[in-house]
Amino acid sequence: MVYHSSFVDEEGITKACGCPLLPLKSHIKGPAPVSEQDKTDIVDEAISFFRANVFFTNFDIKSPADKLLIYLTFYINVALKRLEGCRTLAVGTKAIINLGLEDIPVPGETGFPFPGLFSLPQSQDEAGTCLNNS
Repeated sequence: MVYHSSFVDEEGITKACGCPLLPLKSHIKGPAPVSEQDKTDIVDEAISFFRANVFFTNFDIKSPADKLLIYLTFYINVALKRLEGCRTLAVGTKAIINLGLEDIPVPGETGFPFPGLFSLPQSQDEAGTCLNNS
């Protein structure tokens, strides 16, 4: 059974490229609103559902948050592949930091892993906000 995001209420949620900017538990300032520390955020859901959802080739999208869940599942998979050969915590930490510093293609650019999943950015600002690579 595929697990879907619990963030189905779209009211008051800002979107960039059709991707909802859902609240995150973070101290880092960014385009997404800050979530309360005791509440589950979309990243928590992606991590919790990863083991189950990674086995499915088809995923029925029920809300825009499901699109973000798909993308985060992909990103977690990329992160795990980067950690594969790391023998120490320091090497693994460096690998994940470097992954976070890489330029990420936005929808419509060559190399974006899911063409058609998100809408194309209407401006450079939206492209930068979409995947926070500005």
